[in-house]
Amino acid sequence: MTSEEQDLIESAEIAALEILLHNCKGPFFNLPRTAGWGYPEPYTRDLSISVLGVAVSKNSVLINSMQKVLETLAENQSEKGQIPSLVHDKNNLGSSDTTPCFLMAVGVFRKVWNDPIFLEESVEKAVKWMEYQCPTSHYLIAQQPTSDWRDEQWVLGYGLFVNTLTYLAFKLLGKAENAKNLATAINQLTYASDTSHSSPNEGLVIKNKPYYALWSYKVYSSDRFDLLGNSLSILSGLATLSKAKDMVTWIDEKRDAMIENKILAVDLTPNFFPFIQPEDADWLPRYEEFNKPGDYHNGGIWPFISGLYIAALIAAKLYEEAENELLTLTQLIKKSRNKELKFGFNEWYKAQTGKPMGQDWQTWSASNYLYAARCVREKRTPFFDSLQITSNK
Repeated sequence: MTSEEQDLIESAEIAALEILLHNCKGPFFNLPRTAGWGYPEPYTRDLSISVLGVAVSKNSVLINSMQKVLETLAENQSEKGQIPSLVHDKNNLGSSDTTPCFLMAVGVFRKVWNDPIFLEESVEKAVKWMEYQCPTSHYLIAQQPTSDWRDEQWVLGYGLFVNTLTYLAFKLLGKAENAKNLATAINQLTYASDTSHSSPNEGLVIKNKPYYALWSYKVYSSDRFDLLGNSLSILSGLATLSKAKDMVTWIDEKRDAMIENKILAVDLTPNFFPFIQPEDADWLPRYEEFNKPGDYHNGGIWPFISGLYIAALIAAKLYEEAENELLTLTQLIKKSRNKELKFGFNEWYKAQTGKPMGQDWQTWSASNYLYAARCVREKRTPFFDSLQITSNK
């Protein structure tokens, strides 16, 4: 990396820290806001995922703010263990990913504080809630459509993201038996690809493909690629080192093809592909307005996911690839809707143009950039290294 490139990354890290400090107190009980000017609400999933950048920053203001988030979530937890979608509103329920997001964040924070019983009572209730999200005795967690972070895209039944996130949380929290059972379930073949019926139960592995299915439920599944869920599979050690490297090779090939076909303008992996097209069976009428091909959840470029993918590249020991990805991401997050900003850290960018389309100064965009930059600099993945060592033996 050249000195100019290093300077650019360092400037972006300074900007990311500035954004997090700007956003750490919002209008709702002084809880953090989700973006600098839009999204004043303290959204649970965004703030929980942002724990990684906050933790590696070692900034006491940010760490104390995140502690307040987690403690407030524990106070607003439902009687049965579910974590609300808004940190301050115990009645805002229905999300499938907020509870595992909370568990993951607490797992990280226990390492930050060196406190193995931080929020123990709430953790136990949340773990029990996740156990009851399995409609069978085979451990996979089910969800309703649009109930995870993709509020404009259907993920049916057993979604990859919610299951890999829960697995990661179980590992962080030392729930070895829960993690083992869930890993075994995920690593079964999907029924749709298990034509010889060799697996005892359905899972999320696709026969002859190096990545996990977006979702699976009974005889149906989707083999479209979910960058977030698959990145977590690598980062958590669920995917073996060889599977991780095969996956990255496959991603590179598909990304090059998208660039060649003029449907991707930036050398960064979209959050989801192939894009759902109007003529496809899984297209829904509402997508025409909110989720067009290459937009939003249907193939947009999300910096918070790119940050996790960079961390996954480090976990796969692909250090040069991770460095290149970070440099490209740094160039992208300079773009903003407010042209006066030096770094926009926008929510998401349109695949075909690289244009910023969401809110500037998005908290999780800034936070996961900090985490990705630390991973590249140190050639390790803080909080997760031991999970990969255990899983890749």
